[in-house]
Amino acid sequence: MSKALFITGTGTDVGKTYISGLILKKLREKHKRAAYYKAAMSGNARGADGALIPGDALYVKTFSGISQPLEEMCPYVYETAVSPHLAAKIEGNPVSMDTVLHGFDLVCARYDYVIAEGSGGILCPLRFDERKILLDDFIKARSLSCVITADSGLGTINSVALTAEYMKSRGIAVKGIIFNHYEPGNILHDDNIFMCEQMTGLKVIARVKNGDCSINIEELESLFT
Repeated sequence: MSKALFITGTGTDVGKTYISGLILKKLREKHKRAAYYKAAMSGNARGADGALIPGDALYVKTFSGISQPLEEMCPYVYETAVSPHLAAKIEGNPVSMDTVLHGFDLVCARYDYVIAEGSGGILCPLRFDERKILLDDFIKARSLSCVITADSGLGTINSVALTAEYMKSRGIAVKGIIFNHYEPGNILHDDNIFMCEQMTGLKVIARVKNGDCSINIEELESLFT
């Protein structure tokens, strides 16, 4: 039976996709059968044939070197560069939870480890019309454990603490925090790590710098449930 981990972030562009690819790369290097899944991604470009290319999925596949086919990675791919719920309205292709869960279950049946990446921050809606689907609906439907990705720089204490508090209020299991863009010896970055641990009670499990992730494979594997 596969094990999965959900990667959320404190917001857009904090490095969730990079962290997802980095974890998958490390798993592949340890000869683990690992895969990627994202329920919905927006802001994608079209290829020469006019078809939409799931950019985050392509990046993860290329960076990590996993063999998983691109078409397995994301059931909803939008061109409009806005939140998935709005892109879905604009493009007339609303997210169905049944489709999302079916695609995820198929991936889990084929691989030993699955990274599920969220869209934007934890409150980013996947659908918001006559039906409402949030990321935590997907997380709770499959009882996924989560890791929060955050930027190491200014403003992260507030965004990490609020994200952690929201997830706690929703009954979501958070395994810890990964800080991206970390600079060793940077007093602000080190203080942010200290303060976020103190204010959330969560452990900082990795400090990511220059493409390196300071976490061993045993600890990494233990995050998956």
